[in-house]
Amino acid sequence: MNRIVIALTISSALALSACKKEPPVTTPPPPADVSTPTPTPAPAPVSNPPGSQAHFASAMSGADTIYFETDRYNIDNEDMAALRRQAEYMLQYNSSTATVEGHADERGTRDYNLALGERRANSAKNYLVSLGVPENRLRTVSYGEERPIATGSDESAWARNRRSVTVMISR
Repeated sequence: MNRIVIALTISSALALSACKKEPPVTTPPPPADVSTPTPTPAPAPVSNPPGSQAHFASAMSGADTIYFETDRYNIDNEDMAALRRQAEYMLQYNSSTATVEGHADERGTRDYNLALGERRANSAKNYLVSLGVPENRLRTVSYGEERPIATGSDESAWARNRRSVTVMISR
């Protein structure tokens, strides 16, 4: 048993001595001249440029969304005021384009809700066009009940989900 311990000790010592680190043959190069100026970083991009979704949402303060009654897609006086603000924005930033999204609550069939969302989006789009926004700067999409903003199966949630939202398209 002693012979095994002695043999293991000797082999371990030989293995460790084989791992001995030698100093490098050449020395590393000297550090770079610290007197050279470092380049000035480029200015950070504007986070909310005019015409962007973030700028639009900030300017609208909630007026980017209009709400509808059950099974309706007509524009009421409150909706008209919000759509006028949207139109003013789009006319001020005349290179901006937008998608008008139509949404529905969870009641009704999928096909019915998609059709209702489309009618809501088109109502909002048509009103924006009537205020002078060029039609070629607007597109519509219906999400039906697929993108609820409020969860729940009660009138409060349904009322928040029956909506049209204008979203700026980034170029």
